[in-house]
Amino acid sequence: MDSKEPSLEVTNGSAADPPDPPADPPSAPLAIETVVADRDRLAEEAADLKDRLARRLAEFENFRRRAERERAEVAEFVQSDTVKALLPILDDFERALKTESADKVYSRGMELIYQRLLDALKKLGLEPISAKGEKFDPHLHHAVDMVESSEAEDHTILEEYQPGYNFRGRLLRPAMVKVAVTKK
Repeated sequence: MDSKEPSLEVTNGSAADPPDPPADPPSAPLAIETVVADRDRLAEEAADLKDRLARRLAEFENFRRRAERERAEVAEFVQSDTVKALLPILDDFERALKTESADKVYSRGMELIYQRLLDALKKLGLEPISAKGEKFDPHLHHAVDMVESSEAEDHTILEEYQPGYNFRGRLLRPAMVKVAVTKK
């Protein structure tokens, strides 16, 4: 044979048969198991990351709601302080309107200013507490005077010295009242 010609070795078959593919190395099942294990690990990591993301989003939403609620509470507190600071002015108007004046036009002007101030405060959330003729409630009324009376029922408010107010459902100032007590 010529040394330049390729030689074909024939083993267990003819030269026309394709060569047998190499046999699967014993590590092939291990490689599949490794890929499956990596896939499962990555799926678990993805699920864990999704869970952590969902939790962080929920925490952020809760934080946002809490911050909004706290901001609203601060705003309400500031408004209640402002309204509370205006109550003595409202009281002064009420006392001024109870006095007799010779100038009816001046008195009417005072009434209009008082009414506008009261309406503006009511729009903000101010609510007067009814007192006269009601049962005494220590949560709403401050008893300044207690008078023995056989005409009125026990713990009935006879007179209101200073009106009380709620602001948006919370007590802003208790009413100062005179309360009837039964004779012993």
